[in-house]
Amino acid sequence: MKNSDWVIAFSTTQAYQAYIIKDLLEDHDIDAVVIDKQDSFYIMIGEIEVVVKADDVIRAKHLIKKANF
Repeated sequence: MKNSDWVIAFSTTQAYQAYIIKDLLEDHDIDAVVIDKQDSFYIMIGEIEVVVKADDVIRAKHLIKKANF
């Protein structure tokens, strides 16, 4: 699997939000992965991304928007 097969569907600085989104997407049969790019010392520097397969990104973003995130 290539990196280009995965697309960012959601980005945040709050880990709990990323995992809520991941669970939401997986509940709708969308494979999702959380990638934590935050600095381990300065937690507020960097983002936490939820990525999905490119074929699922439109449906994923729709579900995220519908969930008010």
